[in-house]
Formats: sequence, structure tokens, C-alpha cells
Amino acid sequence: MIYTSIFLLRARQELLDAWIWYEERQPGLGDRFKNELYKRIYKIEQTPERYPERKKPYRETRVEIFPYLIIYRISKKEKLIIISSIFHTSRNQKRKYKT
Repeated sequence: MIYTSIFLLRARQELLDAWIWYEERQPGLGDRFKNELYKRIYKIEQTPERYPERKKPYRETRVEIFPYLIIYRISKKEKLIIISSIFHTSRNQKRKYKT
């Protein structure tokens, strides 16, 4: 069963901030980050329960190459993946699940 992903406002802003940061360092690096992020989101959409539930109801998985986690929850009824955060791993871990 394939799910659809939606980004909460916080996650959209974190994605944009990360993309800008990487692009300022090296043109094209922000696009590479975004591509890796969307590859992982595609995998989540295919098998959302594949990744561990760290704090109920949130699950998380790493983005390949980049130091970010995708924090999400599953809405089985609506067939949605709700992405609540694109979280940089150097940030305070206590803030991971705050929306």
C-alpha cells in the first residue's frame, strides 16, 4: 500500500533552510541534499513501518550522506505520511518531536 507524504510547516521551513545553507556553500549541493531526502521519503511511502518508532507515534530515519533525520508519523486511515521535521542531528535532541 502506497502512502502520500505531506510536510508540516516546520518541516517545510527546515528543508528550505537546509537547501539554502548547502547551496550557499556549493552550488548544486542543496539539490543533492533535496534529492537524497526525497529518495528516503519515497522509501517511507512504500513501507512506512520499516523505520523505528522512537517516540510514539513518531518514527525517524536518516537521510543518506547528510546529517539529517526525517521525523514522521503515519495516518493509516488517510494513507498519509505526515513529516513533522527535517531535523539536523547536531541540534538539541529534546526538540526533535516538538511541532
